[in-house]
Amino acid sequence: MGESYVAFIDALLAAFYPERGITVLNTGGSGNRVTDLAARWQTDVLDLTPDWLSIMIGINDVWRQFDDYLNPDQVTIDQYETVYRNLLEQTRKNLKGLVLMTPYYLETSLSDPMRKRMDEYSAVVKKLAGEFNAVFVDVQSAFDKYLAHRPTQSLCGDRVHPNKSGHMIIARSFLTSIGFDRKRAEK
Repeated sequence: MGESYVAFIDALLAAFYPERGITVLNTGGSGNRVTDLAARWQTDVLDLTPDWLSIMIGINDVWRQFDDYLNPDQVTIDQYETVYRNLLEQTRKNLKGLVLMTPYYLETSLSDPMRKRMDEYSAVVKKLAGEFNAVFVDVQSAFDKYLAHRPTQSLCGDRVHPNKSGHMIIARSFLTSIGFDRKRAEK
């Protein structure tokens, strides 16, 4: 699990819903793009036969266009949508639920080139969430609300790899979107 948003979600689900026996698996891969996800989809998703699946992919698809822009092996937005849609088509019919989370860039200026591109990829995720009857988690919006009050440096130095507070923002956004009831313990 590491110390990411997935670990926070796992701990909160276990603490608030012990009777459900929820098992969370984290098969995310650091630095992966949607094409890398596709290459490991069989073993990391299909073979595990999950009831629910959440996906957040796209950050590296965009980031690599800016930090490794001379590399001809970039994932265009059209390729991103095509590969992502193919993965969902293979999987959705076998799931009870699907959660699609937007990629994010911790930048408040909407005119920043990387932020603009990230928002375009996020729009693809929103579109796919509608098409595949998925819970949509707008991670970027959750960060934007925080960044209206605090500087980016309070979450990370590179605008991509958040600290624990940033991971908690992602976890909170996810849990709110799926209808997590934190008041349940008081009942």
